[in-house]
Amino acid sequence: MRARIRSELSDLQYDTTVALRYASHGIVVLVVVVLLWAVRVQLPQWHINQQELWPAPTVVAITESPTPRAFAIGGNQLPASLALSRAAVPFTTIPERPRLDIVVYDVQAGDTVFNIAERFKISPSTIMWANRDLELNPDMLRIGDRLVILPVDGVYHKVVEGDTIAKIAKKYKVQPADIVNYGWNKLADENQPLQVGSYLIVPGGEKPYVPRTVSIYQGPVPKGARKGTGTFVWPVSGKITQAYWQHHRALDIGAWMGSPVVAADSGYVVFAGWDNSGYGNLIILDHGNGYRTYYAHLSKILVRIGESVGQGQRIGSVGSSGNSTGPHLHFEIRWNNVQRNPFGFLR
Repeated sequence: MRARIRSELSDLQYDTTVALRYASHGIVVLVVVVLLWAVRVQLPQWHINQQELWPAPTVVAITESPTPRAFAIGGNQLPASLALSRAAVPFTTIPERPRLDIVVYDVQAGDTVFNIAERFKISPSTIMWANRDLELNPDMLRIGDRLVILPVDGVYHKVVEGDTIAKIAKKYKVQPADIVNYGWNKLADENQPLQVGSYLIVPGGEKPYVPRTVSIYQGPVPKGARKGTGTFVWPVSGKITQAYWQHHRALDIGAWMGSPVVAADSGYVVFAGWDNSGYGNLIILDHGNGYRTYYAHLSKILVRIGESVGQGQRIGSVGSSGNSTGPHLHFEIRWNNVQRNPFGFLR
């Protein structure tokens, strides 16, 4: 009986405790709600002046006017004396003056007629015409050679017996006045006598190109001689050291001494030997179709006159014989004895 009474009392105490907890929580919530309603606090509105924190970008007026003008920064007017203006920058273009005198140039390693001409702003032909040895032997340009470099394009003429200004002008296809009026010549008029051995610059003058000639085999075509195909292969492997141009109507192909030289096309040998005109050891092949090919400055000749050869067959070796600077092959293609640019034929 007592145990039952104790259990009921315990259950009653538990229920009372839970009820008190819920009641206290409810009272707290109610109090908070009432306070908020009663106070009704309104947070202040903070107005931030964006212009004060981040002022507008500074604008500087740049004027080219000679009269200074006032300008504004951030809405404030500043005196004209503080305005920025573009300062005058003195810049004088000095025109390039033409060269008036003759220059004597010493050939350096790596020089060619073309790069020398470009350096002095004249044509390669002018350099050739002013230097007789180079004109006769365009393959012969050696370190230390001294070249006459004219100030203008034209011809450097050495006066000989019987020369007159009119004759010289006609020879180089210019007017007599062109020679007289050129200051370097120091001539008074067209009738002034000329001193034998003196030199004149002929501005704009030109010399005709005269190809070298070689006496070749003129007999009948040998029996069994091969005929050309009309196409040409490269006669040697190497680097082009001088291209085809007005006063060098051939290709110079630089290669190691002794490199094999082959026939560019089938044909027969009409010249094989030494040539005194500057070619040195030379082979000429006739291809039986109007074409002939020239192989010059060889160190060795491996064929004979009248011998038939096939395209690609070895005929000699690269050398530097005759009037030559360094080992290379001087290669020409001629059509009815007219020199043609090999670049247009080789494959």
